[in-house]
Amino acid sequence: MDWRDALLRVIELNTFSSIWYWMSVAVAWGAASNWLIGVPFDVLYRARKCAAQELADLEALVDINVRRITKISDQAGVALAAMLAFVLAMLGMAGFYYGIELAQGLFVMGAPLSVVIAVNLRLALQLRETPLAGPALVSRLISVRFWTQVIAMVAIFFSAMYGMYFNIEATLFF
Repeated sequence: MDWRDALLRVIELNTFSSIWYWMSVAVAWGAASNWLIGVPFDVLYRARKCAAQELADLEALVDINVRRITKISDQAGVALAAMLAFVLAMLGMAGFYYGIELAQGLFVMGAPLSVVIAVNLRLALQLRETPLAGPALVSRLISVRFWTQVIAMVAIFFSAMYGMYFNIEATLFF
């Protein structure tokens, strides 16, 4: 085995049987459930105890990130949504119509992550229209984190089931 074969074994494009794909799935969903509209969960967790300084820190971070996210949405939201839809459609077509496994893996990971992006954008837009403070803000952010984790659990379960189906089908028919 020369160095090229060893390198190709480490960086293989077989998505569902690659440790790199599953590590990227874990990192992506870990980051998505840890950061709500740019606010890390540890800040939210400390503010949940309703200490004055921690609540002030949370409210400041939420205010900064709501303004940042809504400004990006106002300026380039339609273009970014169109680009995301194009990339997902391209991955879906390449993966499921042409049978490219890497595109299937990226689609299975990217489609639910786009739902989480939409949930975070919706939360930012709602907080811009009706700002929350104190325990109401903490409660709203914890609720959104819960639903983000539900989406993550369903997506990871579906990814694992589809990956097992794909690998079993590949070994049975090839």
